[in-house]
Amino acid sequence: MHLPLDTQESSLPLLETRRLRLRAPELEDLEILYAWENHTQTWQISNTLVPFSRFILRQYLETAGKEIFETKQLRLMIDLKSEKGLDLPVGTIDLFDFDPLHQRAGIGILVAAPKNRRKGYASEALSALIRYAFEILQLKQLYCNILENNPASLELFQKAGFEITGIKKNWIRTGNEWLDEYLLQLQRP
Repeated sequence: MHLPLDTQESSLPLLETRRLRLRAPELEDLEILYAWENHTQTWQISNTLVPFSRFILRQYLETAGKEIFETKQLRLMIDLKSEKGLDLPVGTIDLFDFDPLHQRAGIGILVAAPKNRRKGYASEALSALIRYAFEILQLKQLYCNILENNPASLELFQKAGFEITGIKKNWIRTGNEWLDEYLLQLQRP
């Protein structure tokens, strides 16, 4: 079961909460995505080994508006709403490995700056994307992969109703250490 929204939030557009708006990335997001994607601390989570160039990110942004049925992925910016109308991007949330036949997709989230973590942004964004995935895309299930050394993400997804359904032993290498990776799933009610 996904996080319940209060009645005030249920009247908002599907990809919004009281504090956040999920939106498609724009070319104007190039520099912030460049910084986030090239921060080596996030590479372990995203299985990245080399930096992204601005050229590659620009190409991605130019095609980001394509249908999820064509690209098999959907990345949304997580914007903190501002009363002045200048929303502040605080992270991204993704659906990946979209499989319309089996009605499932992987989900991942990044709240980039440590100062923006533990404020409920990830939880709100996750709840909104779960609603979108189940109500609009008509998915049967979502899944995520979380490393054993990331208890905050494990807690976030479990609070949203995801259940641990498997453990991939010694799955990810970090230097000389091997980490287990949890597989979590959420079934549409």
